[in-house]
Amino acid sequence: MMKSLIAKYIEEISSARIEDFQDKAAEVEKFRIRFLGRKGVLSELFEQFKSLPNDQKKEIGVALNQLKTAALAKVEDWKNYVEQAPELNQSHDLTMPSDFAQRGSRHVLSVTMNEIAEIFSRIGFTVEESVEIEDDWHLFSALNFPPDHPARDMQDTFFVEKEEGRQDVALRTHTSSVQVRVMETHKPPIRIIAPGRVFRNEAISARAHCIFHQVEALYVDRHVTFADLKQTLLYFAKEMFGADTRIRLRPSYFPFTEPSAEMDISCNICGGKGCNICKGTGWLEILGCGMVDPNVLEACGIDSHEYTGFALGMGVERMAMLKYQIRDLRLYFENDLRFLHQFDNII
Repeated sequence: MMKSLIAKYIEEISSARIEDFQDKAAEVEKFRIRFLGRKGVLSELFEQFKSLPNDQKKEIGVALNQLKTAALAKVEDWKNYVEQAPELNQSHDLTMPSDFAQRGSRHVLSVTMNEIAEIFSRIGFTVEESVEIEDDWHLFSALNFPPDHPARDMQDTFFVEKEEGRQDVALRTHTSSVQVRVMETHKPPIRIIAPGRVFRNEAISARAHCIFHQVEALYVDRHVTFADLKQTLLYFAKEMFGADTRIRLRPSYFPFTEPSAEMDISCNICGGKGCNICKGTGWLEILGCGMVDPNVLEACGIDSHEYTGFALGMGVERMAMLKYQIRDLRLYFENDLRFLHQFDNII
Protein backbone atom coordinates (compact mmCIF):
# COMPACT_ATOMS: atom_id res chain seq x y z
CA MET A 1 0.00 0.00 0.00
CA MET A 2 2.71 2.52 1.01
CA LYS A 3 4.92 1.46 -1.88
CA SER A 4 2.17 2.14 -4.42
CA LEU A 5 1.50 5.59 -2.85
CA ILE A 6 5.18 6.49 -3.15
CA ALA A 7 5.19 5.36 -6.79
CA LYS A 8 2.14 7.57 -7.41
CA TYR A 9 3.95 10.61 -5.95
CA ILE A 10 7.08 9.92 -8.04
CA GLU A 11 4.92 9.76 -11.18
CA GLU A 12 3.22 13.04 -10.23
CA ILE A 13 6.58 14.76 -9.73
CA SER A 14 7.93 13.39 -13.00
CA SER A 15 4.95 14.63 -15.04
CA ALA A 16 4.68 18.12 -13.41
CA ARG A 17 5.56 21.04 -15.77
CA ILE A 18 6.45 24.55 -14.58
CA GLU A 19 5.34 25.94 -17.95
CA ASP A 20 1.73 25.12 -17.08
CA PHE A 21 1.61 27.77 -14.33
CA GLN A 22 1.26 31.55 -14.70
CA ASP A 23 3.03 32.61 -11.49
CA LYS A 24 6.00 30.27 -11.78
CA ALA A 25 8.01 31.52 -8.80
CA ALA A 26 5.03 31.07 -6.49
CA GLU A 27 4.41 27.57 -7.85
CA VAL A 28 8.01 26.49 -7.11
CA GLU A 29 7.58 27.45 -3.46
CA LYS A 30 4.18 25.81 -3.29
CA PHE A 31 5.64 22.55 -4.68
CA ARG A 32 8.58 22.65 -2.24
CA ILE A 33 6.33 23.10 0.79
CA ARG A 34 3.99 20.30 -0.32
CA PHE A 35 6.68 17.66 -0.72
CA LEU A 36 9.63 18.86 1.39
CA GLY A 37 8.03 21.03 4.07
CA ARG A 38 7.88 20.16 7.78
CA LYS A 39 4.32 18.91 7.36
CA GLY A 40 4.74 17.84 3.74
CA VAL A 41 4.35 14.51 1.96
CA LEU A 42 7.83 13.20 2.76
CA SER A 43 7.59 14.14 6.44
CA GLU A 44 4.32 12.20 6.79
CA LEU A 45 5.66 9.18 4.90
CA PHE A 46 8.78 9.01 7.06
CA GLU A 47 6.57 9.06 10.17
CA GLN A 48 4.61 6.10 8.78
CA PHE A 49 7.88 4.39 7.88
CA LYS A 50 8.82 4.17 11.57
CA SER A 51 5.87 1.85 12.30
CA LEU A 52 6.51 -0.57 9.41
CA PRO A 53 7.64 -4.15 10.08
CA ASN A 54 11.39 -4.57 9.85
CA ASP A 55 11.15 -6.84 6.83
CA GLN A 56 9.50 -4.02 4.75
CA LYS A 57 11.71 -1.13 5.82
CA LYS A 58 14.54 -1.83 3.37
CA GLU A 59 12.33 -1.80 0.27
CA ILE A 60 10.16 1.12 1.40
CA GLY A 61 13.25 3.06 2.51
CA VAL A 62 14.74 2.81 -0.98
CA ALA A 63 11.45 4.06 -2.46
CA LEU A 64 11.29 6.98 -0.01
CA ASN A 65 14.82 8.04 -0.92
CA GLN A 66 13.88 7.92 -4.62
CA LEU A 67 10.86 10.15 -3.88
CA LYS A 68 12.98 12.61 -1.92
CA THR A 69 15.64 12.72 -4.66
CA ALA A 70 12.96 13.30 -7.31
CA ALA A 71 11.34 16.14 -5.29
CA LEU A 72 14.68 17.86 -4.61
CA ALA A 73 15.71 17.57 -8.25
CA LYS A 74 12.38 19.00 -9.45
CA VAL A 75 12.61 21.97 -7.10
CA GLU A 76 16.18 22.67 -8.21
CA ASP A 77 15.26 22.41 -11.91
CA TRP A 78 12.31 24.74 -11.52
CA LYS A 79 14.33 27.33 -9.57
CA ASN A 80 17.00 27.37 -12.28
CA TYR A 81 14.32 27.76 -14.94
CA VAL A 82 12.72 30.73 -13.19
CA GLU A 83 16.08 32.46 -12.52
CA GLN A 84 17.30 32.01 -16.08
CA ALA A 85 14.04 33.16 -17.67
CA PRO A 86 12.49 35.79 -15.31
CA GLU A 87 10.47 37.25 -18.14
CA LEU A 88 8.44 34.03 -18.21
CA ASN A 89 7.47 34.45 -14.55
CA GLN A 90 4.50 36.69 -15.25
CA SER A 91 1.89 37.38 -12.61
CA HIS A 92 -0.05 39.87 -14.77
CA ASP A 93 -2.56 39.51 -17.54
CA LEU A 94 -0.48 39.81 -20.71
CA THR A 95 -3.55 40.72 -22.73
CA MET A 96 -4.00 44.01 -20.86
CA PRO A 97 -2.85 47.19 -22.65
CA SER A 98 0.50 48.62 -21.61
CA ASP A 99 0.48 51.36 -18.97
CA PHE A 100 3.13 53.76 -20.25
CA ALA A 101 4.33 56.50 -17.91
CA GLN A 102 3.03 59.88 -19.00
CA ARG A 103 5.58 62.34 -20.31
CA GLY A 104 6.10 65.40 -18.14
CA SER A 105 5.70 68.95 -19.37
CA ARG A 106 6.41 72.48 -18.22
CA HIS A 107 3.94 74.30 -15.98
CA VAL A 108 1.70 76.79 -17.76
CA LEU A 109 3.24 79.64 -15.74
CA SER A 110 6.74 78.64 -16.84
CA VAL A 111 5.58 78.49 -20.45
CA THR A 112 3.98 81.93 -20.18
CA MET A 113 7.01 83.48 -18.47
CA ASN A 114 9.35 82.04 -21.08
CA GLU A 115 7.14 83.36 -23.88
CA ILE A 116 7.21 86.87 -22.38
CA ALA A 117 11.00 86.72 -22.05
CA GLU A 118 11.33 85.53 -25.64
CA ILE A 119 9.23 88.43 -26.95
CA PHE A 120 11.34 91.03 -25.13
CA SER A 121 14.59 89.34 -26.11
CA ARG A 122 13.80 90.04 -29.78
CA ILE A 123 14.09 93.78 -29.12
CA GLY A 124 17.28 93.64 -27.08
CA PHE A 125 16.13 93.01 -23.51
CA THR A 126 18.14 90.61 -21.34
CA VAL A 127 16.97 88.65 -18.29
CA GLU A 128 18.11 89.66 -14.80
CA GLU A 129 17.25 87.82 -11.58
CA SER A 130 17.97 88.46 -7.90
CA VAL A 131 17.06 87.45 -4.34
CA GLU A 132 13.50 86.93 -3.09
CA ILE A 133 14.26 88.29 0.40
CA GLU A 134 14.99 92.00 0.19
CA ASP A 135 15.86 94.93 2.43
CA ASP A 136 13.83 98.12 2.72
CA TRP A 137 16.15 100.15 0.48
CA HIS A 138 15.86 97.98 -2.60
CA LEU A 139 12.21 97.12 -1.98
CA PHE A 140 10.79 100.54 -1.09
CA SER A 141 13.06 103.51 -0.35
CA ALA A 142 15.06 103.50 -3.60
CA LEU A 143 11.77 103.22 -5.51
CA ASN A 144 10.47 106.51 -4.09
CA PHE A 145 8.02 104.97 -1.61
CA PRO A 146 7.20 107.55 1.09
CA PRO A 147 7.76 106.37 4.69
CA ASP A 148 3.99 106.20 5.29
CA HIS A 149 3.11 104.36 2.05
CA PRO A 150 0.50 101.57 2.64
CA ALA A 151 2.75 98.98 0.97
CA ARG A 152 5.08 99.25 3.95
CA ASP A 153 2.29 98.08 6.26
CA MET A 154 2.10 94.50 7.50
CA GLN A 155 -1.24 94.05 5.70
CA ASP A 156 0.62 93.98 2.34
CA THR A 157 4.10 92.74 3.13
CA PHE A 158 5.54 89.59 4.69
CA PHE A 159 8.33 90.88 6.93
CA VAL A 160 11.14 88.47 7.74
CA GLU A 161 12.84 90.76 10.28
CA LYS A 162 11.59 93.92 11.89
CA GLU A 163 13.84 94.87 14.77
CA GLU A 164 14.44 98.27 16.29
CA GLY A 165 17.54 99.91 14.88
CA ARG A 166 17.76 97.55 11.90
CA GLN A 167 16.58 97.89 8.34
CA ASP A 168 13.44 95.89 7.61
CA VAL A 169 13.86 92.67 5.65
CA ALA A 170 10.87 91.23 3.80
CA LEU A 171 9.79 88.85 1.07
CA ARG A 172 9.81 90.97 -2.06
CA THR A 173 6.42 92.33 -3.10
CA HIS A 174 7.55 93.09 -6.65
CA THR A 175 10.54 92.44 -8.89
CA SER A 176 11.21 96.18 -9.09
CA SER A 177 13.96 95.51 -6.54
CA VAL A 178 15.85 93.75 -9.34
CA GLN A 179 15.70 96.97 -11.37
CA VAL A 180 17.23 98.89 -8.46
CA ARG A 181 20.10 96.43 -8.10
CA VAL A 182 20.83 96.57 -11.83
CA MET A 183 20.81 100.38 -11.91
CA GLU A 184 23.15 100.48 -8.91
CA THR A 185 25.71 98.20 -10.57
CA HIS A 186 25.38 98.94 -14.31
CA LYS A 187 25.82 102.11 -16.30
CA PRO A 188 23.24 103.05 -18.96
CA PRO A 189 22.18 101.97 -21.46
CA ILE A 190 20.18 99.41 -19.47
CA ARG A 191 17.58 97.21 -21.14
CA ILE A 192 16.46 94.31 -18.93
CA ILE A 193 13.46 92.27 -17.86
CA ALA A 194 13.13 90.90 -14.32
CA PRO A 195 10.96 87.77 -14.06
CA GLY A 196 10.38 86.12 -10.70
CA ARG A 197 8.19 85.09 -7.80
CA VAL A 198 6.76 87.71 -5.44
CA PHE A 199 4.77 87.62 -2.20
CA ARG A 200 1.97 89.76 -0.77
CA ASN A 201 -0.10 89.30 2.35
CA GLU A 202 -3.45 88.85 0.63
CA ALA A 203 -6.39 86.49 1.13
CA ILE A 204 -6.36 83.61 -1.34
CA SER A 205 -9.30 83.56 -3.75
CA ALA A 206 -10.09 82.87 -7.40
CA ARG A 207 -8.63 86.27 -8.36
CA ALA A 208 -5.89 86.79 -5.73
CA HIS A 209 -3.09 84.81 -4.12
CA CYS A 210 -0.33 85.47 -1.60
CA ILE A 211 2.24 84.07 -4.06
CA PHE A 212 2.39 85.05 -7.71
CA HIS A 213 4.87 85.84 -10.49
CA GLN A 214 5.83 89.07 -12.23
CA VAL A 215 7.84 90.15 -15.23
CA GLU A 216 9.06 93.73 -15.13
CA ALA A 217 10.97 95.57 -17.85
CA LEU A 218 13.35 98.53 -17.59
CA TYR A 219 14.95 100.65 -20.30
CA VAL A 220 17.28 103.51 -19.34
CA ASP A 221 19.28 105.51 -21.88
CA ARG A 222 19.63 108.99 -23.32
CA HIS A 223 16.51 110.45 -24.97
CA VAL A 224 14.10 107.63 -23.95
CA THR A 225 10.55 108.95 -24.25
CA PHE A 226 6.98 107.89 -23.56
CA ALA A 227 6.63 107.20 -27.28
CA ASP A 228 9.29 104.48 -26.92
CA LEU A 229 7.28 102.98 -24.09
CA LYS A 230 4.07 103.02 -26.11
CA GLN A 231 5.65 101.33 -29.14
CA THR A 232 7.22 98.68 -26.90
CA LEU A 233 3.84 97.98 -25.30
CA LEU A 234 2.08 97.76 -28.66
CA TYR A 235 4.73 95.37 -29.98
CA PHE A 236 4.45 93.16 -26.90
CA ALA A 237 0.63 93.03 -26.98
CA LYS A 238 0.52 92.01 -30.64
CA GLU A 239 3.20 89.36 -30.20
CA MET A 240 1.57 87.94 -27.08
CA PHE A 241 -2.12 88.06 -27.99
CA GLY A 242 -2.23 88.35 -31.77
CA ALA A 243 -1.75 90.87 -34.55
CA ASP A 244 -5.29 92.25 -34.22
CA THR A 245 -4.78 93.27 -30.57
CA ARG A 246 -5.31 96.94 -29.76
CA ILE A 247 -4.07 98.78 -26.67
CA ARG A 248 -5.10 101.81 -24.65
CA LEU A 249 -3.31 103.65 -21.87
CA ARG A 250 -5.08 105.16 -18.86
CA PRO A 251 -3.44 107.64 -16.45
CA SER A 252 -2.49 106.06 -13.12
CA TYR A 253 -0.08 106.48 -10.21
CA PHE A 254 2.95 104.52 -9.05
CA PRO A 255 5.62 105.90 -6.68
CA PHE A 256 8.48 104.90 -8.97
CA THR A 257 7.17 106.24 -12.33
CA GLU A 258 6.04 109.67 -13.49
CA PRO A 259 3.96 109.93 -15.57
CA SER A 260 2.33 106.54 -14.90
CA ALA A 261 -0.27 104.57 -16.82
CA GLU A 262 -2.16 101.29 -16.87
CA MET A 263 -2.48 99.44 -20.15
CA ASP A 264 -5.54 97.62 -21.43
CA ILE A 265 -5.77 95.33 -24.44
CA SER A 266 -8.80 94.66 -26.58
CA CYS A 267 -10.57 91.59 -25.17
CA ASN A 268 -9.25 88.52 -26.98
CA ILE A 269 -12.35 86.54 -25.97
CA CYS A 270 -15.01 88.69 -27.65
CA GLY A 271 -12.80 90.72 -29.99
CA GLY A 272 -13.65 93.94 -28.17
CA LYS A 273 -17.42 93.56 -28.54
CA GLY A 274 -18.05 93.05 -24.81
CA CYS A 275 -18.46 89.85 -22.77
CA ASN A 276 -18.54 88.65 -19.17
CA ILE A 277 -14.74 88.36 -19.11
CA CYS A 278 -14.19 92.03 -19.94
CA LYS A 279 -17.38 93.01 -18.08
CA GLY A 280 -18.90 94.33 -21.27
CA THR A 281 -16.22 96.98 -21.83
CA GLY A 282 -14.27 95.22 -24.59
CA TRP A 283 -11.01 95.90 -22.72
CA LEU A 284 -8.81 93.92 -20.31
CA GLU A 285 -6.20 95.45 -17.99
CA ILE A 286 -2.85 93.62 -18.20
CA LEU A 287 -0.04 95.82 -16.80
CA GLY A 288 1.19 99.05 -15.25
CA CYS A 289 3.91 101.25 -16.72
CA GLY A 290 5.44 104.71 -16.86
CA MET A 291 8.56 106.81 -17.17
CA VAL A 292 11.09 106.13 -14.41
CA ASP A 293 10.80 108.83 -11.74
CA PRO A 294 13.94 111.03 -11.63
CA ASN A 295 14.15 110.40 -7.88
CA VAL A 296 14.59 106.67 -8.56
CA LEU A 297 17.37 107.32 -11.07
CA GLU A 298 19.19 109.62 -8.66
CA ALA A 299 18.81 107.15 -5.77
CA CYS A 300 20.51 104.50 -7.93
CA GLY A 301 23.39 106.80 -8.92
CA ILE A 302 22.17 107.69 -12.43
CA ASP A 303 22.10 111.32 -13.54
CA SER A 304 18.44 112.10 -14.25
CA HIS A 305 19.40 115.19 -16.28
CA GLU A 306 21.34 113.04 -18.75
CA TYR A 307 19.29 109.82 -18.76
CA THR A 308 15.62 108.93 -18.86
CA GLY A 309 13.89 105.58 -18.91
CA PHE A 310 10.66 103.64 -18.81
CA ALA A 311 9.51 100.69 -16.72
CA LEU A 312 6.59 98.29 -16.92
CA GLY A 313 5.38 95.34 -14.91
CA MET A 314 2.86 92.55 -15.44
CA GLY A 315 1.52 89.54 -13.56
CA VAL A 316 2.34 86.22 -15.23
CA GLU A 317 -0.77 84.56 -13.79
CA ARG A 318 -2.87 87.33 -15.32
CA MET A 319 -1.25 86.80 -18.71
CA ALA A 320 -1.86 83.06 -18.57
CA MET A 321 -5.47 83.61 -17.48
CA LEU A 322 -6.15 85.81 -20.49
CA LYS A 323 -4.27 83.71 -23.02
CA TYR A 324 -5.57 80.30 -21.93
CA GLN A 325 -8.91 81.45 -20.43
CA ILE A 326 -8.20 80.20 -16.90
CA ARG A 327 -10.81 81.42 -14.42
CA ASP A 328 -9.26 80.56 -11.01
CA LEU A 329 -5.79 81.59 -9.81
CA ARG A 330 -5.72 78.80 -7.23
CA LEU A 331 -5.44 76.19 -9.99
CA TYR A 332 -1.85 77.26 -10.64
CA PHE A 333 -0.70 76.10 -7.19
CA GLU A 334 -2.87 73.04 -6.44
CA ASN A 335 -0.92 70.54 -8.61
CA ASP A 336 -4.15 69.01 -9.91
CA LEU A 337 -3.03 66.74 -12.77
CA ARG A 338 -6.38 67.19 -14.52
CA PHE A 339 -5.57 70.89 -14.85
CA LEU A 340 -1.87 70.50 -15.65
CA HIS A 341 -2.40 67.92 -18.41
CA GLN A 342 -4.48 70.44 -20.37
CA PHE A 343 -1.21 72.19 -21.25
CA ASP A 344 0.91 69.17 -22.22
CA ASN A 345 0.98 70.24 -25.87
CA ILE A 346 2.02 73.87 -25.44
CA ILE A 347 5.72 74.69 -25.77
